[in-house]
Amino acid sequence: MGFAKVQKNKAYYKRLQTKYRRRREGKTDYGARRKMVCQDKNKYNTPKYRLIARITNKKIICQVAYATIQGDRMLCQATSTELTRYGMPVGHTNYAACYATGLLLARRALQIVGLDSAIQGVEEADAEEFHVENEDVGERRPFKVILDVGLTRTGPASRIFGILKGAVDGGLHVPHNVRKFPGYGEPEDKGQAYSYDASAHLERIQGVHVQEFMENLMEEDPERFKVAFSKFIENDIEADALVDTYKEVHSNIREDPKFTKKEKADITNTRKGNTVVTSKGTEYTRCMKRSHKQRKDRVAQKMRTAFAKMAAAAEEE
Repeated sequence: MGFAKVQKNKAYYKRLQTKYRRRREGKTDYGARRKMVCQDKNKYNTPKYRLIARITNKKIICQVAYATIQGDRMLCQATSTELTRYGMPVGHTNYAACYATGLLLARRALQIVGLDSAIQGVEEADAEEFHVENEDVGERRPFKVILDVGLTRTGPASRIFGILKGAVDGGLHVPHNVRKFPGYGEPEDKGQAYSYDASAHLERIQGVHVQEFMENLMEEDPERFKVAFSKFIENDIEADALVDTYKEVHSNIREDPKFTKKEKADITNTRKGNTVVTSKGTEYTRCMKRSHKQRKDRVAQKMRTAFAKMAAAAEEE
């Protein structure tokens, strides 16, 4: 029998380092995060802000955050479900909703830092290339944030860049170019200027692509249209009105971007042992937490029961 070398010996396991939990779960790219969070030492603990953009199956979540030793701290947040308050109760995951959510976050963040009156951004969406750092905004510098897309695939014309465009038009300074926006055209030869069709991008911002899909589906398959756009039908939103609706949403956001908390529901709970009864008449179970003494007594009781069974089995034998 030949000699088999032990590859994973004691020295191997001494060198082995367990990855961070969120890296093991595939939730955080720590290499990218380290670059976004790392701040120059001569900035003297100045916060380095990130524009966190995430898209789920039901909504869009945007946050402005900065890192500390204790963890991330949030300056403000905006979600696409808030667009209901501004006149768009449905379609909270498309490109137009991404733009509106980014715009809402930008106006809310600037209001918190006191720059909303000095920096207006693009007052009416035109999808043209815009950089607030090139504008004359007064004595204070623009509010700078870095786009943080997490593990999202950043393909051309991805919805995540709708959030970026909304935040930029809202007045935030986000370092970017138009290369990933809809309507961008690669230069034919190296060194030549690129092309950018702002009208194609504007159609996405105003939901024209959704409007065209609604109209086509309505003609070709009315039954499927009723299923796919049932929420639009419930809220009486027609295809022809989408562009005007999104324009109205943008203006409403600029008028009042401030976050308003929901009023707490007037519900009282009464506990009866492990059962909780609400004022609505519903019931649910929540076990009461035992004290240390109660837990020890419970273990001792189980041990006595087990020993008694063992003794009874021994006597029978």
